[in-house]
Amino acid sequence: MYHGVFHVTDMTINNRSANVFARSSGGFTLIEMLVVLTIISLIIGLVGPRVLGYLAESRIKAARLQIESFGSELDLFYMDVGRYPTDTEGLGALITRPDDAEVWNGPYIKGGQVPVDPWGHAYQYHTVSDHTPPYDVNALGPEGHGVTPAKLNETANSVR
Repeated sequence: MYHGVFHVTDMTINNRSANVFARSSGGFTLIEMLVVLTIISLIIGLVGPRVLGYLAESRIKAARLQIESFGSELDLFYMDVGRYPTDTEGLGALITRPDDAEVWNGPYIKGGQVPVDPWGHAYQYHTVSDHTPPYDVNALGPEGHGVTPAKLNETANSVR
């Protein structure tokens, strides 16, 4: 219970503070929203290309590492079978035993299937007789055309 002198100024102060809170909870002005949108679009404009560059570079690095891993797996296949897979066998010979292989200690790739390149395409395997090792493993790249490991290195350097 209130025991004291009631002043008119007490009521005026309470009304004024209620009016201040009522006005400030109305939302954002158009100018405030435009400023926030401008700041966000500046951040996206500055950071976006760099993030996309990192994404492209990481895909190239992943493809290069996978091709190197295929090299190790193909060498293990060669030590067991005595030859590298033919063009028709391809990288699938690292998963399933070829018919003419007497010794085969596979599968040489974990997971039971040949992985696809970072762009969703199958890696390309071809036998080549004029250099060592006698095969080429290529990624198809973002456009779906063949990309050799050397081309992956060039692309990685140009992305930076």
